[in-house]
Amino acid sequence: MTRSALDLSVRPTILTVPGLGNSGPSHWQTLWEGHRPDIARVDLGMWDRPHRNAWVTKLDQAVASARAPVVLVAHSLGCIAVAWWASLSPQPYGWPVAGALLVAPADVDRPNVASELAPFGPAPRTPLPFPSIVVASSDDPWIDSDRAHSLAVDWGSHFVDLGPHGHINAASGLGLWTEGLELLDRVVDAAGGPHGEARSPGDARAILAMPRRAPDARARY
Repeated sequence: MTRSALDLSVRPTILTVPGLGNSGPSHWQTLWEGHRPDIARVDLGMWDRPHRNAWVTKLDQAVASARAPVVLVAHSLGCIAVAWWASLSPQPYGWPVAGALLVAPADVDRPNVASELAPFGPAPRTPLPFPSIVVASSDDPWIDSDRAHSLAVDWGSHFVDLGPHGHINAASGLGLWTEGLELLDRVVDAAGGPHGEARSPGDARAILAMPRRAPDARARY
């Protein structure tokens, strides 16, 4: 896909990428989709027995059919699917996927990993070809905070420690999760300039690393 002045003048299409079991009606991904008309869900299918290659193919089809640029908003196993897509479907930096918000990535490499997650391991360690933020909770049962930070380093992502919020899902009681929407806006800003032009990797990193307004969100490098 080639860039054009028309493509670069539009705001990104935002696609949510849920994890194992899909995201229910109280999940912040679902609430975001109802809150903003520019957010839509990728229907990966096989939600309870996911297949890595099938999910990557579905994600690739969604990116290809969307009006580029695209920003991905993934949760849990969806984050690993995004990393696999980036690894298996190389793209130029920032196009057509212009950025990603990766929330509570599941640890598919931990000992005795759930059988539904094991086929997604080992997690790709290739730097992502777009600016991204990894958000983790300090008491997530699906991944240790240090492991989440390690994934962020591998992927070249800015890392945000959200504090103790479980798996950052519906059970975390975040509701619409307005702080997450602010992080999403930060990713969108890092993905493109005021006139839609792509930012350089250095400029994108600087934007992602700007201090958050929320007092309990702690950035780590």
